[in-house]
Amino acid sequence: MPPKKKAPAKSLEQTLWDAATALRSSMDAAEYKHVVLGLIFLKYVSDTFMVRQEELKRLVDDPSSDYFMPTEAAKRSILEDRDEYTAEGVFWIPEGHRWEDLRKAGKQSDIGTRIDKAMEAIERENPSLKGVLPKNYTRQELNAEMLGGLIDVFSRQDLAAEEHKDLDVLGRVYEYFLGKFAGGEGKRGGQYYTPRSVVSLLVEMLQPYHGRVYDPACGSGGMFVQADKFVRAHGGVHADISVYGQESVPTTWRLAKMNLALRGIEANLGPEWGDSFHTDKHPDLRADYVIANPPFNQDDWKGELLRNDPRWKYGTPPAGNANFAWIQHMLHHLAPTGTMSTVLANGSLSSQQSGEGEIRRSLVEADLVECIVALPPQLFFGTPIPVCLWFLTKNKAGIPNGTQTRNRKGETLFIDARQVGHMETRTVRAFSEEDVLRVADTYHSWRGSETSAGQEYEDAPGFCRAVRTGEIEEHDFVLTPGRYVGSESVENDGEPLDEKITRLSTEIRDGFERRSELQTNVIAAMGSLVVANE
Repeated sequence: MPPKKKAPAKSLEQTLWDAATALRSSMDAAEYKHVVLGLIFLKYVSDTFMVRQEELKRLVDDPSSDYFMPTEAAKRSILEDRDEYTAEGVFWIPEGHRWEDLRKAGKQSDIGTRIDKAMEAIERENPSLKGVLPKNYTRQELNAEMLGGLIDVFSRQDLAAEEHKDLDVLGRVYEYFLGKFAGGEGKRGGQYYTPRSVVSLLVEMLQPYHGRVYDPACGSGGMFVQADKFVRAHGGVHADISVYGQESVPTTWRLAKMNLALRGIEANLGPEWGDSFHTDKHPDLRADYVIANPPFNQDDWKGELLRNDPRWKYGTPPAGNANFAWIQHMLHHLAPTGTMSTVLANGSLSSQQSGEGEIRRSLVEADLVECIVALPPQLFFGTPIPVCLWFLTKNKAGIPNGTQTRNRKGETLFIDARQVGHMETRTVRAFSEEDVLRVADTYHSWRGSETSAGQEYEDAPGFCRAVRTGEIEEHDFVLTPGRYVGSESVENDGEPLDEKITRLSTEIRDGFERRSELQTNVIAAMGSLVVANE
């Protein structure tokens, strides 16, 4: 008997997740999410505070340092000087409200009250967190055993060891937990979390090296986190991009604020949550990059109240579907040399209802539609709805200060990526890094910008094709990639066609004969059974 394969070792994130979910009991996952993520954030700000304090301790004890202090009282004055922390971008955590204080009190019956007071104190001392942190840890369903257990989970030695090497580990834990909670909530979870595969592809195609990045439906901020990762992976720093976002759901807006603070990303998400259509928090913004995954086919956006809005330059979107309202809102906020990308339901590519076909026609005729990517099914939590990516720009000609160098006026790139990816679980598909680069490099080579493999663009039957506007007009401005890319060419095996036809015909006839023989044998066997039973 062959030996059993060893199960792969759990990641730290998975280990923490298993420990945290074991404490959930019967509490609804959507509520438990805020309890757990709030504690992760509290741990992070406390730990960054302590790292800075340890640094100051070394400085005040070092006679060669400008911070050197000869007396204990003087040393303490430096260690508890709020400005010494905030000047370094570190949140100030008042005494008595730090993680170590909570850990020591984790088994006490009033731990919920202590956590709430810590959250209140941190908000009070750090104006950028005002109204952001959860402060309802005294609820009846949050008993001391659960809260104390969670504090123990996030005080584990293996997590502390990882943090010692890289404080960003808690950002990864936060992101991992967001994805796991979203997966458990299904369609509801998709309202605040875009799967990593989709975000990675959008960012790799958009390449936001520097400039203003805007997401009008930012959810928990995943687009910004990935954009920041992209910048730093290419030798940049946080400050290379300026982040602007908006989110209409209060609890999700708070998740985004915490998520970005964990990453050290300074973001303008408005003074509070708000609907991008009706209470635009960035009315004067013209962004270099717009990237979003707005709600699919949103029918409750109150479009009837915005019939004459100046954003509808290419046609008034129907009140029953916000797809083209989102596109035009993003275009309104796009700089003249910028590029925008968004995820939309596939219906946006072909719908002729309520004037949507006319809006799509206007966008194509204005030469705004740069690239359309058809995505495979099962990428999103809780919904089988097929989706696509739209890329639009106001200047296809190529710009001196941008990444596009090839003039693509009057042309649109279609990519059919429906066969790309692999099943990560029984119900969820994902992209590998190679999958992402295959699609992104196709787009960049067509634009004339740099690719990972340095290849020149070529049409690939069944996968990608550059199409002139005249041909799109022939298809009544329907933008479904499958209409344009054709079928994948089959490699010639060298067998002459007449010989192949003869061979296949013989194989088919032989198959029919074998089936007939099998049928005769089965009937004979059934007859024998009847005779034997008489």
